Parts: sequence; structure tokens; C-alpha cells
Amino acid sequence: MNISHQYDSALSPPAPEPCSIAMVRAAARIVTYPILIIAMITVSVIALRHGWNLGAVNFAFLIGTLAYLAMLERLIPYEPTWHPSLREWRWYGIYFLLTLLGGGLAQLPIMAVVGAVAAPQGWLPLWVEMPFALLLGSLASYVMHRLGHTNAWLWRLHGVHHVPDKVNVGNNGVNHILDIVLAQGVVQLTLAFAGFSEPAVFVIGLLVIVQGYFIHANIDVRIGWLNYVFTSPEQHRLHHSTDLAEAGNFGSDLSIWDQLFGTFTWRSDRRPVAVGLHNPTSFPPTGDVVASLLHPWRARAGARGPRR
Repeated sequence: MNISHQYDSALSPPAPEPCSIAMVRAAARIVTYPILIIAMITVSVIALRHGWNLGAVNFAFLIGTLAYLAMLERLIPYEPTWHPSLREWRWYGIYFLLTLLGGGLAQLPIMAVVGAVAAPQGWLPLWVEMPFALLLGSLASYVMHRLGHTNAWLWRLHGVHHVPDKVNVGNNGVNHILDIVLAQGVVQLTLAFAGFSEPAVFVIGLLVIVQGYFIHANIDVRIGWLNYVFTSPEQHRLHHSTDLAEAGNFGSDLSIWDQLFGTFTWRSDRRPVAVGLHNPTSFPPTGDVVASLLHPWRARAGARGPRR
């Protein structure tokens, strides 16, 4: 028996995939983000033009975005070991439903305020208003996210999101309900009180949905120099790193605030060694849903220590 031949065969690299599949994967890496943004703009224009129910549009687009990115995670995964197991999908589903229900109910008074304060129509055309709304909304989001890591009590809420040791489109929904309400509420109210119109607040809300799921997606997409303008999965998986020195990148849509305030840690060849909590024992495991939701009010949650 030729033992040497068997050993060499066992270590030989897998056969290359067919050219057609390789071309599909290469194309997907390029068009994933543009398709998402074009879809968001198209849906926004149609919904506003026809007077559709904006809450229903937001929910439908959320489901579509989740399905689209979950499919791409299988086609062009960044890290195959980050694929959720069936048990993890069940956990993610529970958090998703709780966040959707609780967050939706808590958002009712916020949206009532937005409706009362925000102008039905802006004093500028929407396409002129949007860049300014995006700048202000992204700044408010950046501030809230950074406070979620530096303020002791807010970290008790936000830390629930950092417990999973994987980064994928499913665990974007692993959040404490109050964390989502505070983060989204501050952005919406900031835009409304700044004088932006209801359509502008709606479009920014839709962008937040798109970006939130996109930056968490376990997909091998690289947007190159656009990383210096927009946030991407390349940056956000570093944000989830267990190495606090590289766990910056607090922006969820624009990366300019990270650069301005010195928290931009992305570079093209950088990848986290591991993701999750710096101190894994500081929070209940993701599967313990009730304990995670009650964690902010537990006595030991007030103990000082690393935020991550």
C-alpha cells in the first residue's frame, strides 16, 4: 500500500469551484451594497409618492433585507463558522419578536411626538434635505452608541447585543428592548426637533434598518475607499472584537464621525481574532433570554469593570 500517496491526497486542496459559480460570487461581492441602497431609495420614493403606511413599509423592508442578507451569508460568507445553528436561530427569533413588539409599542409615543413636531413637508426639496438629515441623524446615532459603551448603566442595556461570539445578520436583532428604544428614539426626536420633515425622518429610519443589518452580515463584501464615508461589515466586525484596542467604529451608517473623534480602527487587512464580550461572564448567555432582559437591574450589573 502506498502510504505516502494516501497522505498527499488527504492534504490536497479542494477542487476549484466551477467558473460560473466563482463569477456569481465575485459579482455578488460587488453588487450587494448597491442593490440594497437602490432598493431602499426606490421603496422610499414609491411609498412617499403613493402615501403608503410608513410603519408597514418599514416592517416589510426589514423582512426583505433580512432574507436578502441571510441568503448572501451562504453564498459569500466572510467566516463560515459564524453561521447560526438552528438553536441560535431560535434565540435570534425570540429576541427579534420581543424587540419588534416591545420596541414597537414603546415607539408609539415617540412617533406621536415626531408627528406633532416634524413638518409634514420640508422647506427644502427632500433630495436637498436628506444629506443634512443623514449627517445629523448619524451623529446622534454615533453619540448614543458610544455612550452605550462608556456609560455604566447604558452598557448594561447595550452589552446584551455583544454577548454572541459570532457576527451575522441574525444576531443584529439580539438587543435589549430599551436599548433599541433609546437609540432609535434619540435619532428620530433629534431630527424632528431640528426641523426636518416627516418624509426625511422616515427615509433616515429606513436607512438605519438597511445599515444595521448590512454591517452585521457575515458576508465577504469589501467597499474599498467608501469605508472612509460609510460603515461596512469590514468595520463593524472589528467593533465586536474582544480586543478593546480595535473595538471602535461606533458609526452605524457614516464612518466620518469615527474618524473625526478618533475611534476609527479599520484597515483593509485587519480582522478580529475573536468577537464577543471582553469579559464573557459579565452578562448572561444569549440563550437565557429572561436573564438578559432583567440583567440591567441585577445588583452585580453595577460592578465596575471593562465595558466589553
